[in-house]
Amino acid sequence: MDGGSIPPGSTNDKGARKAGLRGTMTRIEVPNTSPRHRPNRVKRAFWLLVLLALAGTVAWTWFSLNFAYSEGDRAGILQKFDRRGWLCKTQEGELVFYITPNANMAGLLPQVWDFSVRDGDLGTIADLSKSVGQKVQLHYTEHRGVPSACFGETRFFVDRVTVVDPPAAPAK
Repeated sequence: MDGGSIPPGSTNDKGARKAGLRGTMTRIEVPNTSPRHRPNRVKRAFWLLVLLALAGTVAWTWFSLNFAYSEGDRAGILQKFDRRGWLCKTQEGELVFYITPNANMAGLLPQVWDFSVRDGDLGTIADLSKSVGQKVQLHYTEHRGVPSACFGETRFFVDRVTVVDPPAAPAK
């Protein structure tokens, strides 16, 4: 035997002979350095949940803004109409209802109704800006469950304004 050779009969080459291979074969261990081919299941599940939550929020926002829960008219004096908000600027207003005084209701305070106007409704915004301080009738739709205050601070969105008592023309 020379120091580095394999002595005859020390390898199991019976399997190689049955397979039709000549000579002896030795098994070589090679580490697998290729990246994993299957994605991490936890990461995939996380991003799937994030995507589903985002799609659900978008679908709910679209639904709540496009389908009205109720609609109607309210009349009173337009007390205030302004554009407010830090990041999301919205058009907001206040309508005051005065109760007709009688002997039994002395000292009652007026009720204030807050409303919003969508930014794309420029005609309504201009009409409301001109009507501050006047008696008006407002047509509104109620949208419950809007997930953000970026569309309006209230759930009532006014879409039509009618001035009930226009101011008297100044005497000449």
